[in-house]
Amino acid sequence: MLSEQEQIRRNSLAELYKLGINPYPQAAFPVNVFTTDILNQFDDNNPDQFQEVTMAGRIMSRRIMGAASFCELQDSKGRIQLYIKRDEICPGEDKTMYNTVFKRLLDIGDFIGVKGFAFRTQMGEISVHVKELTVLSKSLRPLPIVKEKDGVKYDEFNDPELRYRMRYVDLVVNDRVKDIFIARTRIIDSIRRFFNESGYLEVETPVLQAIPGGATARPFITHHNALDIPMYLRIADELYLKRLIVGGFEGVYEFSRNFRNEGMDRTHNPEFTAMEIYVAYKDYMIERAVTEVLGTDTVKVGDNEICFKRPFKRITMIDSIKEKTGIDITGMDEAQLRDVCKQLGIEVDETMGKGKLIDEIFGEKCEGTYIQPTFITDYPVEMSPLCKRHRNNPELTERFELMVNGKELANAYTELNDPIDQRARFEEQMKLSERGDDEAMFIDQDFLRALEYGMPPTSGMGIGIDRFVMLLTGQTTIQEVLLFPMMRPEKVQKVATPEDFMAIGVPEVWAKVLCANGYTSVEKLKEEKSTALREKLNGLRKKNKMEVPALQLEEVEAWLQ
Repeated sequence: MLSEQEQIRRNSLAELYKLGINPYPQAAFPVNVFTTDILNQFDDNNPDQFQEVTMAGRIMSRRIMGAASFCELQDSKGRIQLYIKRDEICPGEDKTMYNTVFKRLLDIGDFIGVKGFAFRTQMGEISVHVKELTVLSKSLRPLPIVKEKDGVKYDEFNDPELRYRMRYVDLVVNDRVKDIFIARTRIIDSIRRFFNESGYLEVETPVLQAIPGGATARPFITHHNALDIPMYLRIADELYLKRLIVGGFEGVYEFSRNFRNEGMDRTHNPEFTAMEIYVAYKDYMIERAVTEVLGTDTVKVGDNEICFKRPFKRITMIDSIKEKTGIDITGMDEAQLRDVCKQLGIEVDETMGKGKLIDEIFGEKCEGTYIQPTFITDYPVEMSPLCKRHRNNPELTERFELMVNGKELANAYTELNDPIDQRARFEEQMKLSERGDDEAMFIDQDFLRALEYGMPPTSGMGIGIDRFVMLLTGQTTIQEVLLFPMMRPEKVQKVATPEDFMAIGVPEVWAKVLCANGYTSVEKLKEEKSTALREKLNGLRKKNKMEVPALQLEEVEAWLQ
């Protein structure tokens, strides 16, 4: 059911068509300048500058006066004031474009194209004097109007549920949001440029896979009809990138969209972006990306100021657990680790093996304490089925994770290239799967075959791009750095029909009026005061010239009983 504002805009749309104006024209409208070009470069001493500008954008505010008016135009770069004079855009006898189209049929949110010249008003504001105006697109829904007075904003569009679900509106009315995504692109470009300059090759690997490998995670499952086989959305691209190292590439990397059928919270989204690279690890890449994007190696996130200046602190996982809990888990078996979890109040289940138990202890008691960049090194072998054993201790692996602001930012290790050891690790994962661990890895026979052809010593690294962007833009939730984060299904409220109102005694003609004017339920109608409702409906009767008798108070009171 349309609101009153939506109905008014549709009426304006119909009037535009009647005037012979197509509100959605097919022709292109090439622009030659952006708002920021004029605002940043306008020079009062250069009268020939910006004398023939062509711009396009949304109307974001209007001050309608007599024969001249002002409005604010927003394009992809910013906003600028327009000065629109009746006799300028309507030089002939016909003043319809100004008196009817601009003043009455256009609304905030509509797209227009203008031609004119830049000037400075008597109040000192750089503006564009419009000579021609073209309707480019009629908006049928009103935008949220953010008001500002004395530096304080009112009626902001700041409800997270609405902002994430209607990102298109969020981008229009909240200027800072676009800046986050511009920064995201710059961050990715910085990483890509560094790798390209280092001689590494960007590649693409399959998103749809027969075996979901490269990580311990629950996959999304689908079905390939032509082959009649189950398929999985990628959880990681590691095993395909390693195949390319086997094939002879020195270094390869990929920015991949990965999918994990797991929970959603402030730092997890089922669909996310990761960057994985397989060559010798260069730990200064992160510092360089931060410096290039921000111009500094320090970033503030919430109350925490984080410095990416090297060297980063290093501590082994076992020492970290000992430091934070006072318990040394060195050499403990599964039963002993379960006792430790119970002692620490950590909830576990029977499907968890040694690796999962250690991971739970670290995640609950250690991970969130590392605010400044810290390398957690030497992970137990049970936690790292794709990583080479430590050269000095076969119970550990040559792996590290970079923790920043209490979360994993990067994961890197010396890649396991022994096909016999890799097969044994996969088989251990299968045992966990048989115990009910739905995140355990599958055995990828083709990957094992590739390793048997020989893979050179290789180092790999993965970075969670979304979390990296969160850090560098000072955001505390992953939804703020995803244009379209996963959302729960939208609750659609059942809207009352005329029949619903007729069931409580409202005549059919008035039932239709109620539906057309935003009464979405009988309950909402009954919240009204009878006298106020009578006055409102009789006002609509007069405005719309309805050929029905005026409503009496007794009639309305009967509806609301």
